[in-house]
Amino acid sequence: MNPKLKILPLNDWIDTEGMPLVISGPCSAETEEQLLKTAIQLKEIGKVHVLRAGIWKPRTRPNDFEGVGEKGLEWLKKAKKSTGLLTSVEVADANHVELALKHNVDILWVGARTVVNPFSVQAIAEALTGVDVPVMIKNPLNPDLKLWLGAIERLNTIGINKLIAVHRGFHYFEKSPFRNAPMWEIPIELKRVAQGLPIIVDPSHICGNRELLESISQKALDLEMDGLMIESHHDPDAALTDSAQQISPHELKELLENLIIRNRKGNIDFQHKLEGLRTEIDKLDGELLQILSKRMEIIDEIGEYKRNNDITILQMKRWAGIIKDRLAIGTHMGLDKFFLQKLLHLIHKESINRQEDIFLNEGN
Repeated sequence: MNPKLKILPLNDWIDTEGMPLVISGPCSAETEEQLLKTAIQLKEIGKVHVLRAGIWKPRTRPNDFEGVGEKGLEWLKKAKKSTGLLTSVEVADANHVELALKHNVDILWVGARTVVNPFSVQAIAEALTGVDVPVMIKNPLNPDLKLWLGAIERLNTIGINKLIAVHRGFHYFEKSPFRNAPMWEIPIELKRVAQGLPIIVDPSHICGNRELLESISQKALDLEMDGLMIESHHDPDAALTDSAQQISPHELKELLENLIIRNRKGNIDFQHKLEGLRTEIDKLDGELLQILSKRMEIIDEIGEYKRNNDITILQMKRWAGIIKDRLAIGTHMGLDKFFLQKLLHLIHKESINRQEDIFLNEGN
């Protein structure tokens, strides 16, 4: 994947004064009073750039609160007039786009449930053709980088160059302290393949509870993400949707004040030291690749020897011994046991694949 995206730098269209972008507001706009009260308290913090609010809520169950609809857009307009904050809402179809633009919403976002359907994303893109409005694209529910990138490309193709990717975690069946598994490797890979694309993190949907918000927010900034989207409500426990993951504006203020904003580049001495260490890593990576290549050459010899002597590929007793021995050595050297297990299984899988190819090509 090497998309040729035409993205306008974040600071060219929204002034964050060199700080991470902060988007906050209630999961759902419930009443005019609730939205205005929350917006005013967020404005008082002084660190929030955009007011977010769910107007249409795609709930899992049909009897859950599904948002107030178009009248919420009027409330959002009043909140903007009272606070001066930019506004943002989620859109799931062309009708939502039309209504949001009609009410002068500043930034639209495409939610995780919509991103999974390229037909829906295309319909939104077509509704936005010729419109100069920023759009945020959340990752799909499942950990699929191509699907996420595809949604971004669809919007960029029709001329939207003010784009932000939003990492909100991924649905995962394994037991986890998180509502959605962070899987940081996926947004990091997106940052690599789509250079210049701003990426912010939605700790509220990753965590699912307010206790974990600060640690995930700090992790996001430490990984050089461009900002945070955190849900807030003037009375979180009374919220009609996702009350456990929302915090009050006062709590948001404390959270933001506790975060450490690290220098992304450092001074000249730091850069020289960093480059020296990176050079050492490059050298070691080269040696690792040479060792892996040599190991696979020996695996090929073993595969040919097994084939010629009618010996099965998989030798479970040998494999069990390797695992036990390598884990003992590696953990003694300070390597993580889980990391070693994944690495050894990956190497073993490739070894099996190579030997299977040798057996299939017998006589060729």
